[in-house]
Parts: sequence; C-alpha cells; structure tokens
Amino acid sequence: MLNLGQLVATVQKNCHISDARHAGNYSMCIFLLKMREYYRWEHELPYSSELSKDEIGEWLVEREQVWEQLEDERYEPLPLGDKRTDPFDADSINRELVELGYVYSSGYGLFNKPHFFLGELSRKEEREGVTILISSCEYARDLVAPPAMTLGDTVFIRQESVRRFLWEKIEEWHWTKKKDGPMARAVEYCGNDEDIEAVLDTMTEQEIEVMILHEIGEVRAGEMLGADWEQLLSEIPRSKAELIIRAVRDNLADCLATLPALIDAGDHGSLHLYFANFFGMRKHLFPELMQAYEQWVSSGRIEPLAKAAADGGKHWLTTAQTILTLYRKHDLDAGPAIERLLDPEAA
Repeated sequence: MLNLGQLVATVQKNCHISDARHAGNYSMCIFLLKMREYYRWEHELPYSSELSKDEIGEWLVEREQVWEQLEDERYEPLPLGDKRTDPFDADSINRELVELGYVYSSGYGLFNKPHFFLGELSRKEEREGVTILISSCEYARDLVAPPAMTLGDTVFIRQESVRRFLWEKIEEWHWTKKKDGPMARAVEYCGNDEDIEAVLDTMTEQEIEVMILHEIGEVRAGEMLGADWEQLLSEIPRSKAELIIRAVRDNLADCLATLPALIDAGDHGSLHLYFANFFGMRKHLFPELMQAYEQWVSSGRIEPLAKAAADGGKHWLTTAQTILTLYRKHDLDAGPAIERLLDPEAA
C-alpha cells in the first residue's frame, strides 16, 4: 500500500537538501525572486494576491535554518510499499506510481542542480516513441520548478509550473507596458487581456504543446549527439560555456521539432508564444531566427521563418558536433574554446 503522506514528505526533504546545497548558485536578485514564487506555491496563494514582506522575511529565515540542518544529509530513498527506491531511479518509481495516478521525476538541471518533483498525473501520451507524462497538482518540489524535463525517452510536463511560468511572463510584460511584440500578440490570440484567467487557460495549453514538441526535439538531438554530450553537461564547470552548450542543444531541438511542427500546423498563436519566450543565450546565439520572425510578422510570409528553422537545424547540429570535438580534445578545459567558438567577441 502506498503511504502518500510519507512519500510526499520524503520527496520534499530531498528537495530541501538539493536547495540547501545549490541555492548559492543564484545571484541575490534571482534567488529572492525564486523564493517569492516558492513561497506563493507553498502557501497556495493566488497569483494576484499581494505578498507580505514581513511574512516572507520570517519564512526565509526559517527556510534557511532548515537548509542548514539538511545540507550535509544524503538524499533519502523513496518509500514505496515495503521497498525503498533510489530517488534518482525515476523509471522504477513511475512504474509504481503512474498506475496509481501520480507522477515523479528526478534529474539534473542548470549548474548540475538535482531536481525532484511529485505530482498528480493529469494524462499520459505516446508520441514518436516518447512517453509524455503531464502533471496537474504539485505535491512536492524544490526552489526551481522546471516546467518540462526529459529523462531518457520520457518527457515530464508540469502544468502547474507552466501556468506559473506564464503568469510571471505576462506580469513582466504588463510592467514593461509594451503594446506590441510577441507577448502582446500571443495574449491577443488567447482572448481578452482583462480576463487573465481565461487567457492563462488557453496559453497554458498552447505552451504545453510547445514544450512537448521541444522535448521531443531534445530526444532527437540526444540520439544525434550521443552519450558524450550528456557526459559533457554533467562535467562542465559552472560557467558561460555551460549556458552556451545548453542553448545550442535547445536551438537544435527547436529547429528539429518545435518550429517545423508549429509552422506546418499554421499555429500562429503558439508561434507568437514561442518567440515571447525566446530570450537569453538562445536568442543571443540565434539572431537570425528572431529576424525571420519579424519578417513573418511584417510581411505575413511564413517562408523566411521556415527557412531559418531548416538552416538552423543543420547549423546547430554542426555546431554541437564541433563542441563535442573540442570536449574530446581538451576535456574539462574545453570551456574557453567553446566560448570563443560561439561568442568570439566576448572571448
């Protein structure tokens, strides 16, 4: 028999251990923003509610005390009936949980931080040999809640985290007061900006599809690049090179799967949403894609965007293979060479 309360408590403890060890990865500004969002989730507060600075401050002190006590502890095996299972063995754990209506994931994210998650299973799909598990309510999570993650040939999509991520992006857009641009167009496709809950409902479904397509692209990219790429990601020191490596694979995945599927389907709303979330290193390394998007918006012709995606697939595969060559030649000293390859002016 599954003791859900005990399972939730164990997963959450592992989340706290991970946070205790890795919270220092972030700048103070980013850390505080993530903690505000974490506080809102933990206290089940609506997005629109105003947060009390005093209450958050007290909670922060208490949480840091918890982290101090747990930082040196080992990750605990998960209790599944009379068995105890390695928390990183998500496949075995889900063989037990999915049939009961739950879903669990564990893996490594940016700066090699472990992520653990337990939630209610909303639906399960099979596409192109990939299993897709979509969760709704989240029972346990860590400071960072990746909306989507791929482990082997299984894709995990966290609906609650997707919705929260989109709320933050819409809120950020409102602060900038930009009446034009990808987010404004995406919101317009989703309904009336004054009914934000309805907009979020539609946009969440769109973004889930975009994320599924991206993760399928990740699987394809992984098949092309092989085990050495995963080894590189696990060993590369925290650096600009790591951000570049991850962005290269993200761009490859999107050129292989996400963009061709959205373009072929004529899904203009999801395309605008894709570019509303096209930022950071991915955008920095791939300005041609943003230029093609703007061409499409101004002319109504989708061909430049389709060509940029097709050309990008070839370019990013070649770039990724060059990165692997540098890694095999220089091992963990490949970082500076990778940075010069993709950002020569900054090197």
